[in-house]
Order: sequence, then structure tokens, then C-alpha cells
Amino acid sequence: MARATLAAFLFACLPNEAASFSVAPVRSALTPLKPHASHLQSRIRTSDGDDGIDDNELLPSSSIGETRRSILHQGGLLATSIVTTTAIAATTTVAFPQRANAALGTLPEFSDANAIVQSLTIDVTDKDQYAQTIQFFLDGFDGMKVLRERTGGGGAAVKDTWLGFGPETLSIPPTFELPVSSFSQYGGHAAIHVRYDPKSTAILYKPSSGEFNNEPAPGDNVAYLQIGVAQYRISQMVKNGGNVLDAYGWVNVVSPAGLPIRAIVGVSPDPMMFLAVNCADVKKSEEFYAKLGFVRQVSVLDERV
Repeated sequence: MARATLAAFLFACLPNEAASFSVAPVRSALTPLKPHASHLQSRIRTSDGDDGIDDNELLPSSSIGETRRSILHQGGLLATSIVTTTAIAATTTVAFPQRANAALGTLPEFSDANAIVQSLTIDVTDKDQYAQTIQFFLDGFDGMKVLRERTGGGGAAVKDTWLGFGPETLSIPPTFELPVSSFSQYGGHAAIHVRYDPKSTAILYKPSSGEFNNEPAPGDNVAYLQIGVAQYRISQMVKNGGNVLDAYGWVNVVSPAGLPIRAIVGVSPDPMMFLAVNCADVKKSEEFYAKLGFVRQVSVLDERV
């Protein structure tokens, strides 16, 4: 049986019809099918300390061989209908072991990992959407909390808030004690980074007017971010501008900033379980992420066979 990992996101190639969403764009890794403002990006932490994205550049540079920047630029993916349970994750697996080239923190779960997805950044349109998106996650998902904030100085400064279910540090916090402490006190959690730039004039996602938001998610790349929690609150999702598409066994909802989310009831070391993305070619997609340090992971569906 495959071990439980703390990899926060799992990139899967899924068909459009597998999700109840009009899927949204990922700015850092995928090429949108439609010419609109892409406002999502994933932060990748690699074993050489390379974040993959910083505040000034979308992608890292390197002076040795093929860079991650060139890999990302060459790896544009397009959405189509492909049925597969193949997945790419940030940790090694039983079926496809791979020795790490360098240390990635001190968590034992990451001892054989070359890369993890550290966070997902959502750019919002205005300060109201910024506040509403934060409350959507805090009130809608049990255990979600503010991990850190950066407000800067003055009204024109970029505002950042990181949300998650536990410490982002890639080491075991000194206060964590087995078997007393919960997973929410362990390290290695992923984060949702909500970012607002007052100087930006682009309308990235505009909820519909009226009492309830029924605007679909923009773009064609992200299928959904799956979050598994002990309890979620649909009423709070709606109250804070979420567009609930359906709620039969799980909840498909579009966040106030346009990110598609699938909420399920379940317990996971990190409730942010994986990010599902649409692609046109499974093999090429897997090769693209493999160049970034990812390896194939056995999916839940594979384990049930």
C-alpha cells in the first residue's frame, strides 16, 4: 500500500467532462486556450532551493543546461477530452521510485523528493474580491486559517495573504509530538496565496450581479483544486461570493476569484489534496512535469483496482 504523503497538489490529466467546471487558467505552467488574463500560478519548491516563482519573475533562471524557465516556456498544454488516471505528484512512489538529487527540507516524507508544489497564487481584481476570497476559504472550509500576511505600506502597495491548514515549513515543528499532535501542526503544508495589486487594471474574474454569483470559472486549464476536510459549509461559500454548481456527494464551487474547487468530506495529512488540470497529451504532460522534478504517483483509483 502506498504511504500517505504530504504533497499538497497532484497534477492529473483529466477530461473536461470529468469536472463540472468551465476550467480556469494557470499562469506559470499552462497556456490558456482563450486570450484572457490568467490569474493563477503554482509555486514549485525544488531540491536546489529554487522556488520556481518569485515576486518579480514568473519563472526561475539557471546558468547550467536546460533551465526550468525553458522547460516551462516549452511546456504549453491545451485542454481536451482525455480519460486517464495517470497522475504526476511531488513525491516518489512504490511504482516509480526515484532518488532525490539534493535535500528538500528535513521532513522524512520528502527525503526522496526532488520537487513539491508549495503554493497556488490567485490574483484578484479589487480589494473587495481580495477580502471576500479570504473569507470564502476561512468560513467555508473547516481548519483553513491565515498562515501569514504581507500588506506593505500605503494604499498602492501589493497585498498578500497566505491561507492553509498548517505550517509551510519543510521541517518538523518543535511543538509537534506523536501521537498527540494533529496533522495540522505538522510541516509541509501547501498554501493558497491570495494577491491583490491596486495598480493592476485587469478584470481577472467578475462575479455576476444579483444576490448570488452564478458566473462560471474563466479559462480552459485548471479543472479543480480538491480540498478534503472534516466539514465544509456551503452556506458560507455562497455568502462569500462562491458559485456552487452542484453538491451531490461532494461540492463543486467556483471561488469569488474564479478558482474552481471540489470539496469533499475526508481526512488527509494536508487537506489541499491535489490540483487537477486538463491536457491534450498525457505523455507529453508527464514528461513536462518530470523535467521539473516530479514523478508519477499511484492514484486513489489505481489503488482500488
